[in-house]
Amino acid sequence: MILINLLPHRDAARKRARDVYNVMLVLAVVAGVLIAGCIYLGYQIAIENQQSRNAFLAAENARLDNEIKDIAQLQSEIAALKARQQAVESLQTNRNLPVHLFNDTVRMLPEGMYLIGLKQEGQNVLFTGVAQSQERVSELLRNLSSGSSAWLIKPELVEIKANQLALSSRDQRRVYDFTVRAMLAPASQPASAQQATTATRGGA
Repeated sequence: MILINLLPHRDAARKRARDVYNVMLVLAVVAGVLIAGCIYLGYQIAIENQQSRNAFLAAENARLDNEIKDIAQLQSEIAALKARQQAVESLQTNRNLPVHLFNDTVRMLPEGMYLIGLKQEGQNVLFTGVAQSQERVSELLRNLSSGSSAWLIKPELVEIKANQLALSSRDQRRVYDFTVRAMLAPASQPASAQQATTATRGGA
């Protein structure tokens, strides 16, 4: 027996093909939406992470700025303390300076001369006096420049002139009025000289 299908099978095949196409299209749209949603969520998570890192960096920068301000304040306080310390040390040195100057002057002053004036002008010290001869003045300059003085350096002769000294109505002697200038040694040099003197005395 021969069966003959007289139904429109082509239309049914086209309908099945359209249904399959529509299902695939819907699946593709759903898959695209899902992929886009995943990408969007990934970007959102990355943005949130970056924002949290930015917030952390901003907080750390603010903390470091505060620490820098504290450090700057400490540095200014340290500088002020150093300035005070230097001022105190300078006052301490200057307080004993006249004693050291007189002591060195007595040691450096040769026989045959005497001082009539000792004046400090800034870092310079002026010696004015009377000497029996020019050789005595030269000896004073040698004593000051020999390094024996811990407080006076770079001596130089400012003026020397002959004069007559009347010891009595009949006795007059030829003398020389002189002016010698010397510079005060730096603050560290007297300290080192004193330490060396102390060490020498201790060794002796």
